[in-house]
Parts: sequence; structure tokens; C-alpha cells
Amino acid sequence: MSRPSTLRSEPAGPGGQPTGRVAPLTQYVLKLASRCDLACDHCYVYEHPDQSWRRQPRMMAPATVLAVAERIAEHAATHGLDAVRVVLHGGEPLLAGAARLDATATTLRRVISPVTRLDLRMQSNGVLLTPAICDVLVARDVKVGISLDGDRAANDRHRRHANGASSHHQVLRALALLRSPAYRSSYAGILCTVDLTNDPIRVYEALLAEEPPRIDFLLPHANWDSPPFRPDGLATPYADWLLAVHRRWLADGRPVPIRLLESLLATAAGHGSHSEAVGLGPADLVVVETDGTFEQVDSLKSAFDGAAATGLDVFRHRVDDAAAHPAIAVRQTGLAGLCGTCRACPVVRHCGGGLYAHRYRAGDGFDNPSAYCADLLKLVRVVTTAPAAEEPPRPADSLSPQVLDDLASGTGTAGSAEQLADVHLALVRALLVALSERAASDPVAAEGWRLLVHLDDTHPGAVRAVLAHPFVRWWARRCRDGAAELSHLACVAAAAAVRARVRADLPVPVRDGVVSLPTLGALAVGPERGVVRLVTDDGEVRVGVRRVTADAGRGSDPAREDAPDGWLPVRPVHGDGVRLLLEDTDPYRDCYDLPVEPRLSAAAAQRWVRQLERAVRRIDAETAGYAAGVRILLRAVVPLRTEPTGRSRSAAAGTAFGAVAVTAVPDDAALAVLLVHEVQHLKLSAVLDVCDLFDPDDTRTLSVPWREEPCPVRGVLHGVYAHLAVADVWRHRPGPAAEGHHRRYRAWTDTAVDALLDLDVLTAAGERFVQGMRATVDGWP
Repeated sequence: MSRPSTLRSEPAGPGGQPTGRVAPLTQYVLKLASRCDLACDHCYVYEHPDQSWRRQPRMMAPATVLAVAERIAEHAATHGLDAVRVVLHGGEPLLAGAARLDATATTLRRVISPVTRLDLRMQSNGVLLTPAICDVLVARDVKVGISLDGDRAANDRHRRHANGASSHHQVLRALALLRSPAYRSSYAGILCTVDLTNDPIRVYEALLAEEPPRIDFLLPHANWDSPPFRPDGLATPYADWLLAVHRRWLADGRPVPIRLLESLLATAAGHGSHSEAVGLGPADLVVVETDGTFEQVDSLKSAFDGAAATGLDVFRHRVDDAAAHPAIAVRQTGLAGLCGTCRACPVVRHCGGGLYAHRYRAGDGFDNPSAYCADLLKLVRVVTTAPAAEEPPRPADSLSPQVLDDLASGTGTAGSAEQLADVHLALVRALLVALSERAASDPVAAEGWRLLVHLDDTHPGAVRAVLAHPFVRWWARRCRDGAAELSHLACVAAAAAVRARVRADLPVPVRDGVVSLPTLGALAVGPERGVVRLVTDDGEVRVGVRRVTADAGRGSDPAREDAPDGWLPVRPVHGDGVRLLLEDTDPYRDCYDLPVEPRLSAAAAQRWVRQLERAVRRIDAETAGYAAGVRILLRAVVPLRTEPTGRSRSAAAGTAFGAVAVTAVPDDAALAVLLVHEVQHLKLSAVLDVCDLFDPDDTRTLSVPWREEPCPVRGVLHGVYAHLAVADVWRHRPGPAAEGHHRRYRAWTDTAVDALLDLDVLTAAGERFVQGMRATVDGWP
């Protein structure tokens, strides 16, 4: 999970850097192995001028890994870094085997994670990837990129074994492993080296077929002394190759991020680049070889022997010393670090002079334009002036066009629902990271944070289950705004410890006489407010002499009266694939404009649970298209107080994503409609968390048929999306009354969709989303 950032030890100077210090480094390439099981003829490590690999130990020793980790943690603490990225590299890092990889990742996380968030990655050829290694990658949250140059003919042009044998089938086997549900979370993407001999569209299609989260195209390493291959008569063949991919990529709707193209689009929109190959962003990276020596970016090995050397190592020197090395420091100076030709170029802010290694020429070093200058000039001019450059590219953790199209239908597959759940979890983690700095000054919250960070390494499933609880996000947001108690973080951590069935001993806050454990329940302890010491061990909770079993199974029977030991468990709703709680204990469930019920009696809880079970089964049977959203996204139902008029009410809030609040209703048929209606609001809230569907600065309102006052665009979108689903539910029910309800909700949806499309307030993604809803309605009989 995201980690706390350490407070700066001195005032920050211009640009946010500590006064009087070097610009910090945030990216580290660890050469875990110095040898490789392939003999790729375009490899800059083995086939270019620098042959220092021959003098390196075959593997990085555990003591070196520890020294590297300590240096990184020291540097992060000194500069107050929010996050660092460490890439396990080679050679081929998989030569280390599962056990050494596990030990390496464990050491890095144990040492670095208490100081800053660690983004741990690996770049591999994939040949030796096995399920056992994938288990390590998932358990230690290591994202792996795989090198693949296209189909078999393209890949085998360079990426072969030393005996000439193909590696293609082994790489495809690795990619199949990473695509599987068990290991998909560790699939980072594919790296492909451009070869003009390979057809660009066939390469693109071969890569796309492997369903990568991201594609990265690299130009083959070359410089002015060893210029890139160019067929006779072609001035910009590499730009032409990449632009063929670009055209097809745009025609396909940008189905996957392509790092080089996304980076140029980002610079066109005024943002920073995502790649060191283009843009003026600082190259804040250092390499650590297997013997512990610090080196510059390893692509410099393609220039001359010793080009990457610094004379520094992790045993005798700090990362600050490496960052201050002139050859590293100059690459963090942006425009000022480029040659005069580049500084005068009109596209320099997009191109950035190209990859540093490609600028080398004997005699004047790297003070030159790129050997690919003509190609970069053409590529930049075409990509940054194409229509797709008019809007900023979406962030990598956004929703793909395919997911948006799927959700626009109104229903949405299980895969799309899972992505929305991931968006929610990412936002919760981000909120907690934002709170972690304040937690350092709160003794109760600080102990909770340390425990949560530890559990996220050792028992990530338990932490995920608690952070996914709707009211953890609502508490964190209120806490960020100064409206909630930071000490509740200890309750979140304690709940994760109970779920992990591990021993923990920490202080927790008492609120209104109870200690709340999200997803589990609450323990009545006596005093109205204060702090008590809580001990968890193997699913049990102890406060003083009071000991209770607090795991989720304790509340499995909703008919059970609350025990005299003071434990108030949540009541789970059972059913195939259902992860739903009847929530009447969480102190932060009161986040709606409607009053919530207090703790329910056993009899009332049993009625609620049975009705919820029947309602979910009814959704499965009547409108299966909405079942995935309900089953995956709905985590808690909060009973609302019944109004004196008897009117049925329901509510959902994006800031309490995963929860629906409802009043008691006559039967499961009515409850099913309310659940589908409110889950639609949850789905759209998650979409709007990461996707701009309309111009937020446009304050115009629309008249809608379901309310008297005009409604802002966000409210209209929510209403349309929810009413579309309600109309669909009634469409599947028999009888004239159901037909009447269907016609009314369908008419409301029709009217509001037309109004949205006519208002000219939607973004391109928003118009596509609303058109998707229009297509669904038009497709009904």
C-alpha cells in the first residue's frame, strides 16, 4: 500500500528541493544479476562497447541488497520523498530464482517501506518465469515488465538463446501466466525495441494480443559514432515506423497506453513526460551494479567503455553523493543541460533532446542533438498536432475506453466492476498516505499506521478487506478535512490485525462507549470517550480482562442476541458470491442526509438479512446484467429510520463507496429495485472519480422530469444512469403495473439523455458515455 512520507528536516528551497542539498533521486535500477539466459544481439549490456559486466559478480549478494535498501531509505528520509521506484534488472533478474527474489523484495520492503512508499518493479525477458516466481511477485507486490519484439519472426530476429534457439514460445508462456487472474496484478506491460525490418502493424497487433497494461517502444541504441541503420533514401524511417503504429493506435481508440506516444501527448497538453526518452523532465535515476557500485543510466554502456561509471558505491557513499556526481546532476537541469542546437529548436520541450545515450559523439561527448534528431522532429510534429493531442491523456490508473463503453450500457461486466473497486481502493490508500504525515504527531494514530504498513506487507488481503469498507474512506476524507478523529486509524489497523489473525497490541480510541473495528463490529468498553489498550490474537480481541472473539464468523447468525460480553458484531448477508454486511455499528455510517437506525435487535436484523438475501437472488434472476455490480461493489447496507409518512427512501454517496442506505421496505421486490438504483450511483461516482465526463466549470443547469428544480450536470448524469437501470428492472417484470413503471422511467431517461447531448457540456468521453446509454435505451423493444 502507499506509505507515509517523512517530514522534511529543513526548509524547502525553490522547486521544493531542500535548501543547500542536491536534487534527490527517486528511481533506482538494481542489477540483481549480471548475466543473462538470452544472447540478444541488440543488447547494450553485452553487445556494445562497455564490457564491465565481465568483472561483476553473477548475483547481487544479500549484504549488498541490504546496503542498497539502507542507502535508499536514508536518502528518502533526508529529502522527505513521498515515493521511490526500485526496478530489479540485469542481465536477467529471473536467474536469481524464486527464493532470492523473495528475499530481495522482502529486504527492500522491510527497510524502505517504513520511510516512504516503495514502487517495486522488475524488467525481464520472461523466459524463466514460473508460477512459483509469480506467487512471489504477487505476495511482494512486484510489477514486472516483459520484453517482446512482436510475433515469432520479429522477436527471433534478435531475442534468441546463445545456441540460436527461439525464445518466443517461452515469452508467450510467461505473458499467459501474467494475464491469468491470479497474477494479473503483477503485469506491468511489454517493452519492445523497434526494428525497421519488422512490419509495425504486425508488431503492434502481436503486442496488443497479449493484453498488456502498457506498451513501451524503444529506439535501438545508437549514437553519432555508431549511427542507427537507415535504408537508402529514407530520411526518417524510425519516425515513419512509429507513426504507422500511432495512426493505427488512434484508429483503435487508444486501447492501451503506449508510453512514448502518451509522453508526447502529455507534453503537448502542457504536462510532464512519462519517459526519459523525451521531454525536459529530470532523469532522477541511478543504477546499482551487482557489486554495489553506483552507475549512471545503463544505456550509456552503448557509448563507450566506462561511460556509466561514477567511482562510487553503496558501502562507502550515500545516494546524495551519487546525485551530486556531475554527469548525473547535469541530467536534472532540463533545458540548460542541452546543447545549443537543441535549446534553439522549436520542439525542444516535447523532444527534450532525446535519450541521453543517443547524443554521444567522440570528442564532444553528449553535448549534441540525438542521433535520431530528424526522426524525433517528425514524430513530435505529427503526434503533438494530431487531434488526439487536444485533450490531455488519461492517467495510467484511469478507466480504459472499453470499460467506459461497457459501463455506459448501464449494466457492466464483472471485470469493469472490479476496476471500479480498484479505483476506490486506490483513493482510500491515497487518503491514508495524505494522513500519514499528521499521524506521526498523534501517538495513537502513529502506532496504528505502523501496524497497518506492516500488515500490508505480510497480510495484504486482510488490509484490503478493511480498506475496501465504505466508511473507512468517508472517515479518511473527513479526517483530511479536520472533521474526524485521526486516532481512528488505530481501529482500522486493529481490524486488519483481527482479520489477519495475528497478535497486535496497540492503543485505540473509545467513542460513545465503544471501540469500533471496521468490517467486524464494535466492542462496548464502558467510558464514553478516551483511549484503551487493545490486544488482538488469532481472531480474538482483549481490552483489559474482557476477551471476545471478534472475527467475522461471530456474527454469522443474525438471530443471535448481542452477548453480555459487549461485542456487537456486524451481521453478514449470506449467498453465493455475496460479500455484504448489514452495517449498524460503524460510527461513520451516518454520512447521508437521512437519519440512520441505531443498533438493530436480533429479530429486526434477521428480517433485514433474509430480505437482502432474497433481493440479491431476485436481481440475479430478473436482471442478471446488474448482478455483477451489486455483488462486487455493494459491501454494506445501512438501515435508515422509517419516515412517519412510510415513504421508502434510499441513498448512496461516492465518498462512502460500496454502501447503500435504505429504509425498511415491504418486500424483496421493492428492495431489489432500490439496490440496483443506488449501486448505479456508486458506479457512476467511481467513474467520475477518475474520468471527466463534463466540464466542471460549466455551471448551467437542466430541467429534468423527476424533480421540480433545475439540476446541475453531475446530478443529471446520476439521475439518468440510475433511472436507466430502474427502467430496465421494470422492463423484465410482468404485469401492467410494471409496464407503467418502465414507461415512466424510460421516458425520464430519454428526455434527460437528449438534454445532456444538446447542452454541449460533455467531454469527448462524456459524450461517448451518454451515447452508450442512448444506444441501450434505443435497443429496448
